[in-house]
Amino acid sequence: MSDYQVIARKYRPQRFEEVVGQDHVTRTLSRAIEKNRIAHAYLFCGPRGTGKTTLARIFAKCLNCTDGPRTDFPNDDPKCVEISEGRSLDVMEIDGASNRGIDEIRELRDTVSYGPATSRYKIFIIDEVHMLTKEAFNALLKTLEEPPSHVKFMFATTEPDKVLPTILSRCQRFDLQRIASQLIIDHLETIAKQEGIHVEKNALKAIARGADGGMRDAQSTLDQLISFCGDQVEEADVLSMFGLASSDHILRLAEAIVLGDKLALLNELDTLAQNGKDLGRLLADLQEYFRHLLILKVSDKQAALEGLSEAESESLRRHAKTLKDTQVLGLLETLSVTDCRLREASAKRIAVEVGLIQAAESLRSTSIDEVISALKDLQQTPSAHQSPGDAPSAKKNLSKPPSSKGASIQEQDPIEKAVSKQAVAPEPPPPRTETQQVSSTSEINLHDVWSKLLARISKDNPFLHSYLAEGQALEINGRVITVGYPESQTDQLDMVDNRKNHDAIEEYLGAMQHTGLKIRFVKSTQLKPRKDRAGYVPPGSPDQTSTTKNEPEGLTKPDEQETLKVPIDPEEFLNDPLIKKALEIFKGRLLKIESST
Repeated sequence: MSDYQVIARKYRPQRFEEVVGQDHVTRTLSRAIEKNRIAHAYLFCGPRGTGKTTLARIFAKCLNCTDGPRTDFPNDDPKCVEISEGRSLDVMEIDGASNRGIDEIRELRDTVSYGPATSRYKIFIIDEVHMLTKEAFNALLKTLEEPPSHVKFMFATTEPDKVLPTILSRCQRFDLQRIASQLIIDHLETIAKQEGIHVEKNALKAIARGADGGMRDAQSTLDQLISFCGDQVEEADVLSMFGLASSDHILRLAEAIVLGDKLALLNELDTLAQNGKDLGRLLADLQEYFRHLLILKVSDKQAALEGLSEAESESLRRHAKTLKDTQVLGLLETLSVTDCRLREASAKRIAVEVGLIQAAESLRSTSIDEVISALKDLQQTPSAHQSPGDAPSAKKNLSKPPSSKGASIQEQDPIEKAVSKQAVAPEPPPPRTETQQVSSTSEINLHDVWSKLLARISKDNPFLHSYLAEGQALEINGRVITVGYPESQTDQLDMVDNRKNHDAIEEYLGAMQHTGLKIRFVKSTQLKPRKDRAGYVPPGSPDQTSTTKNEPEGLTKPDEQETLKVPIDPEEFLNDPLIKKALEIFKGRLLKIESST
């Protein structure tokens, strides 16, 4: 009985066209041979099992075959057979891990000076070259930079960042890629047919998932499965060997995350943990699922679903309709953070449970950008100095539609509550532009009412008084008092012009026997700030010149209104809700209270 040869060695590529998934490397090396542009040193780097040493051997065959260099050498060429079997005197394979010292490299350097025995080139293939010591690398530098014409170096490594930059700069570098899952599936299917083994399609997909882009790992797994299962390999056998979750489990977990069903999420995780599934691999599979979802959302092309089962494709299409790009990004970020924490966590199951629940919660959270946008929309809703037609459409979008009869009412977001309240609140009368004629039709003395109103508010609410004092009473039109603010006092206008202050002012007016009077605030380019007005005399003063009730204050005459400075009660000031909130937000403390009026 002949010795058994494992699948990974039996089906090892012997020519460039047999290499799977590294077309960019095989094409470049083939062209270099055709154009006779062969360098003296090559570096093949990439993940394990992707073909680094295999490519170096095939390249050595091309260089040392009979009548070479050539890429179309016959498989039975004696020199190529010697290289494949490791018997060639002119192609030496060195393990960098066990020959890493300076003495071994000095011996290699001495050997370089001798010509090849029977071939065109003397070729040194050093595997895992990053394991060489710094001294060994330095001993190799001069020889590597200017070797004899008959010498070629080929290095292979999984960690090119550990190779000295001085070595890297003297080599032509080829970065091998992880092999695509579909290419691994197709290649394993070909091997299974040649071996007379039936392997389920889902089993091949599971093998490719577990191999993580490495062809050698996939071939070794298939070899082991054949020994375990015989001539029939099923998906359950692969999942059991790798500790993988089935695609159905992954879809159920993804559905629970999207729906925010924490109970289903924990139950599914419990089932997987009880069956000994690899939780780290489970997180990787979930990240892969939502990565496909993000690609589908961004590209909106069915090409993003290639290679996926019908169940996976249908699930992704359904979730793509309900989730935003930003939600998927936030979810992927949460899963990535959980993956990093899992590596150092002592209680890995708890870490995964917490991470997946946080991922589900992230879909229902509001980003700071959305909060800021909502607040801006709220600020731009129509107020007393805006026209209802100027209201942004965002207000309508933010307030939730009324629920149907009998339907359950879900709890609203605080921002949406505020916006909805603003949206349904009765709006003040529409503002009047400055070009409209200023007139007074009421018999009420405008300046007398305004002066008494300010005096009363200054005693009860100094905070509101400080903003009202900057305004100037212009007219009474019907039952509405118009108060103007100069353009430089827009901030005061914005602070005072809200529903709460309107209600408070109307309550004060009612207490003054002026029930039904309302107030509106406008800004005017014709008004000047109070402190800039010359010859100003407070209204009601004996020295004040007589004015009619229809004559607007502050437009043309210098004797405009100015309120008396009223001391602020510190205790009252501190009890103001806005002041309390400001101190709480900024974690501040009150040092001094000064009146601005």
